[in-house]
Amino acid sequence: MKAKIASEAQTLEQIPNIGIAVAEDLRKLGIIHPKQLIGKDGLKLYHKLNRLTGVRHDPCLADTFMAVVDFMNGGKPRPWWEFTAKRKALFLSY
Repeated sequence: MKAKIASEAQTLEQIPNIGIAVAEDLRKLGIIHPKQLIGKDGLKLYHKLNRLTGVRHDPCLADTFMAVVDFMNGGKPRPWWEFTAKRKALFLSY
């Protein structure tokens, strides 16, 4: 069951937009508990994963990371694609 507010998320998979694959990506980054996402930067996590794996992941993963960080920082559950425009605007600065 997906969390409706951040405090309900006890596992990564309970965060909206996170399934098994994205949870594994976060674990590769050393994030094993939802609270570890608080205060993070989704774009920085995306770029760190790219460097760590040596693969340029689909930019939609950056949108997803932005969505889950926003949620864990108290935002409402929103689909990852609502972060695409923001990512595109910020992407050049990273």
